[in-house]
Amino acid sequence: MTEKYRILIVENDETVRKNCIAELEKNEDYLLAEATNGKEALMIMEKIVPDILICHMKMPEMGAMELYKCLKVDPGSAYSEVYFIVTARVEEKEDVFQLMHEGADDYLIRPVDPRELEAKLKVGKRVTAKIKKVKFEQQMIFSQFDVLLIQDGGCAPGYNPVTAFITHYLENQGREIYASREGFKSLVSGQDDDFLRLVYDPVLYKKLDHIPGVYHTAPLSEMRGAQLRSERYREFKDSTIVEKAAGVIQKKNVKGIIAVGGNGTFKGLWSLCQLMPTSIQAFFIPVTIDSDVYGTDCIGQHTGIEVGSEKIRSYMADARTHKRVYIIEMMGAQGGFHALHSCLGARAHLAVLPNSVIDYRKVAEAINNRPECVIVVAEGYKKEEREAKETKMNAAEYFYEGVKETGIKINKRVVCEPFSRDIRGAAPNNQDITLAQRMAYNVASYLSAGTSRLMPAVLSGREHAIPFHMIKTDNEVPDDLLALSNRLTK
Repeated sequence: MTEKYRILIVENDETVRKNCIAELEKNEDYLLAEATNGKEALMIMEKIVPDILICHMKMPEMGAMELYKCLKVDPGSAYSEVYFIVTARVEEKEDVFQLMHEGADDYLIRPVDPRELEAKLKVGKRVTAKIKKVKFEQQMIFSQFDVLLIQDGGCAPGYNPVTAFITHYLENQGREIYASREGFKSLVSGQDDDFLRLVYDPVLYKKLDHIPGVYHTAPLSEMRGAQLRSERYREFKDSTIVEKAAGVIQKKNVKGIIAVGGNGTFKGLWSLCQLMPTSIQAFFIPVTIDSDVYGTDCIGQHTGIEVGSEKIRSYMADARTHKRVYIIEMMGAQGGFHALHSCLGARAHLAVLPNSVIDYRKVAEAINNRPECVIVVAEGYKKEEREAKETKMNAAEYFYEGVKETGIKINKRVVCEPFSRDIRGAAPNNQDITLAQRMAYNVASYLSAGTSRLMPAVLSGREHAIPFHMIKTDNEVPDDLLALSNRLTK
């Protein structure tokens, strides 16, 4: 059965319009409609969107140029896919070229030769047939999800590698992998454009890459940042918002979910698990510079310490050269893992963590008795107190305020530096890439075994799994390490 092509003829000259319709009615493949100007065409298109539109260049009310711009204003709309043929008189040819430059598909010079019109329509039919085929394939491929990957939270080195490795290992098991473009936010929205189909194998990718939304993950194996936008979606704390996400999961017939991120991401996944049937498998992979998930190394923490320590070493060198005091704010919202270990790696003089109890007088006296000094302050230091006071000071500045309140005059220049986000975009080092591979492989194994509600963990090189109900999201700092991080007042 031959597929019908919807053609809309927009022409203010009634004779020309009727002659065109009479010519096209000879072809049974066409379903014809007519309009006398662009405005009338828009009204018709609210009910039926044509495959091909034939529009005269200049008309009262609205001509081809204005109509074209209305149709193409939203690249994602159904109107944007209409094959647009403009007709014009010879003297209007410059206007036609301008419209073609804007993106119109083809043109005809009046008086129109019926054979040329049919030839142009054949081209339009081939193009629209391909568009329909791709659109159908896209609808089919995004109608239901096998395994869905969700990334949320602040960016950390390792998001991209773990995305690549998850896709690779699951693909080898014959699974199909999807991902939300913007974490929980996309999951709540639930439109096809909110998701990607992830493909690792280059042969399979070549077969599918013509379909919008298909993404090749193999190049992500060592890439910086997070290709899937990683951002904290704070609204996901609202139970009604979580319910919407759970509804999308059931609508898409999701078989398994893998959430990737830090402590906030896990809390979001845990909330989602309360509303999902247990038949949907769920897993969590920790990716966070600050290692804020207890009982495991986290992807990103090794690169974070390496880059953070190098940053501190630079401050140490400058402090020695200029006899200065640097107070640097670094990552560490709760436990202060990153600030502590970066401090230890670079041999800074003091690490001030979120729960540190500081004797400011001793600090002031020690600063004055040293030729130079570098102090590392975790970003979570006295966060609640700062928020209660509504101060705009960062953690480093707030710490220095405490020192100045002792009344002891500091005899050196003190420079307070705010937290720098360049650590988030650092290239993942070999240790984090290896950790990403191990965790991705283990999750693929858990999924294949039919288990659920597990986090892969690697501690002191040994692999194990932690059930969701046993995951602790406030990491702890050993007292002996705290002692090592104070070379200033002891």
